[in-house]
This record gives sequence, structure tokens and C-alpha cells, in this order.
Amino acid sequence: MREVTVIIPNYNGKEYIKDCLDSLLEQTMEAEILIVDNASEDGSKDIIRQYESVKLVELSQNFGFCHAVNEGIRLTKTKYLILLNNDTKATPTFVEELYKAIDAHDDTFSVASKMLQMNAPDRIDSAGDLYCALGWAFSLGKDKKSTKYDKESVIFSACGGAAIYRKELFEQIGYFDELHFTYLEDVDVGYRARIMGYVNRYTPKAVVYHAGSGSTGGRYNPFKVRLASRNSWYVIYKNMPALQILINLPFFIIGFGIKALFFILKGYGREYLSGMKRGYLMCVAGRKYPFDSRFVKNYFRIQLELWLNMFRRIFG
Repeated sequence: MREVTVIIPNYNGKEYIKDCLDSLLEQTMEAEILIVDNASEDGSKDIIRQYESVKLVELSQNFGFCHAVNEGIRLTKTKYLILLNNDTKATPTFVEELYKAIDAHDDTFSVASKMLQMNAPDRIDSAGDLYCALGWAFSLGKDKKSTKYDKESVIFSACGGAAIYRKELFEQIGYFDELHFTYLEDVDVGYRARIMGYVNRYTPKAVVYHAGSGSTGGRYNPFKVRLASRNSWYVIYKNMPALQILINLPFFIIGFGIKALFFILKGYGREYLSGMKRGYLMCVAGRKYPFDSRFVKNYFRIQLELWLNMFRRIFG
């Protein structure tokens, strides 16, 4: 009986989906493969239907990454699930190494893989996500030599583009928050796991190549800048108690100010500022994760990590 299901959210992924599926069918450990399609119109669903062993769920419209993934999680019957972007190509031991990494630690919610840039395979795309007191989430190792990230480590959260999760813990933590639509939803769910005392890890043994923003158009684009800006506010509001927000407020002002200047210079100032405005409105309409006094020690640990990651981001 298989213990892992690979869930792939797909939206107009025709350029990448065949290579992605072919790589999954060559794994050293078999896994169920489930694709949740967000009403693609590029013919990618026709390619998917050619794979008899792949289950395809077709949604009526583009509901975004979070909704598609949640649909997949609800349908998953295995102990573990892997979330995988459609613009990836997995190495043959990818599933097996992720499985071994999470199965060895009962306290672990997720394990991030070693994501390499498809066009520069000696460079890191992500070695897990870190989050800091500036209100920034960032990919560990981005653009650095892959050989610098050959050790297993504990991270803040796993990048949902290529990571394994313990399915039963979603029932405790909650599923991906669909208000995010996409971007930072993986940081949010990883943050909730940390509050409850679970661990997120990184393993360099599970390797995947990632094209990067295959469905949305590059590292910086209006859609991504607007949503990432908006969702950054929501992650703070949702997961931090009021006192913690107050403690970090000077850092948030600096962090968001630097980001605003950066995107203004990049030509995306209007999109970033629009996202900030929408972020405020999102906090008003959103759901705050309830503070639980049982986890006070975890809040303290997280806060210390936020400060440490801030210095790591600035000086590292």
C-alpha cells in the first residue's frame, strides 16, 4: 500500500507538465499522483489524460493554488502528501528521500526539498523558507551555489512548491488559507505548525529542478508583487498576538519601507502599494489564528528566530 500522494496544482502548465509527470513515473518509490486543475485552457489537461495512472480533478474556474491544494488534500488517503509545482522535474529518488526524512521524525509537519534552478542547476532556487522580524519571507539559499546547502536543517517553513507534509496534522493546524489565493500560504501554514510545536525541516537528498513562476510570469510581475505584498500583511495579522505585533512594529515599518522603495525602483511601486492597501482590508476581513496560552514558549522561540533570521537576511 502506497504511503505518499503527490498533489500537483495545475493552471496552464502545458510547457512543463509532461516532464514533471515523466519524472514522477521514474521514481524509486511509487506514489499516488493527483492533479487538481484550475480550469486550464492551454491543452495541458489533454496531456495529463494520456497518463492512465494519474488522477485528474477538474475545477470549474481558477480558484488559485490554495483551493486546488486543499481539494487535493481532502481527497488524499495516504499518510503523507507531497505538494509539487507543475513546472518542476524531480530526480529519481525525490519521493523516497522526502518520505524517509519525514517518517524519521514524529514531531515534523513538513520537509522541504532541495529546489534547484532549472536553467542554472548548480544554483539554489529554495532550500526552505525563512521568515524574519522585518515581515519578510525569503527562500533560503536563493541563487547561491547548491553545494552550500548539503546538510539537513530545521527551517521556518517548507516551500509548498516541492515539499512533503504529514496529512493528519492538517486536521489540527488547518488547511491552506484560501484568502491567500497564492503566495506565502506555505509560510502561513508552516507558521501555524510552529505555534503548535511542530517542526519544519529541509533535506538536501530530495532534489527537484524548478523553472520558477511557470504559470505567473517570472520572478517579478504585477500579479506576484501585488499578491505577495497583500499576503505579507495577512501573515503578520493572522499569526502574531497583538503584543508580538507591537514589539515588531518598528521592524515592520523598516521592512515594508525598504520593499516599497525596491519595487518603486523596479517599476512596480503602484502594484506594491496597492497590495499593501489590499492587505489591510484583508486583515479586516480575515481570520486571526487564536492565541493559546499553552503555546507561550513556542511564541517566544518563534520571536527569537524572527530576530535571528533578520540578522541572517541582512548580513548573510
